[in-house]
Amino acid sequence: MGERILIVDDAAFMRMMVKDILTKNGYEIAGEAEDGQKAVELYKEEKPDLVTMDITMPEMDGITALKEIKAVNPDAKVIMCSAMGQQAMVVDAIQAGAKDFIVKPFQADRVIEAIQKALS
Repeated sequence: MGERILIVDDAAFMRMMVKDILTKNGYEIAGEAEDGQKAVELYKEEKPDLVTMDITMPEMDGITALKEIKAVNPDAKVIMCSAMGQQAMVVDAIQAGAKDFIVKPFQADRVIEAIQKALS
């Protein structure tokens, strides 16, 4: 364990929920970002093992940030987080290289399952 994960979501409450699930399961938090622009910058600085990325955010959305991170590192592991009813965006994200997606509200076991699968 001990993999470093970057959490990206414009809602502080959502970041806190994800952080709580991850730390309880032995993951290290590489950083947190509230928009896609910061996510890309932090990714370059921290080089985390995995990113959890919200789709809908101000400044730069998650799909644009995913594409930029993939341009920096084609092997980047990114899991998209979306609310129900964003299926079209999820398809875009998978085509852009996302490893998986988790639906809000998060269920801890589903989050961990997606992360373990993406990291293996």
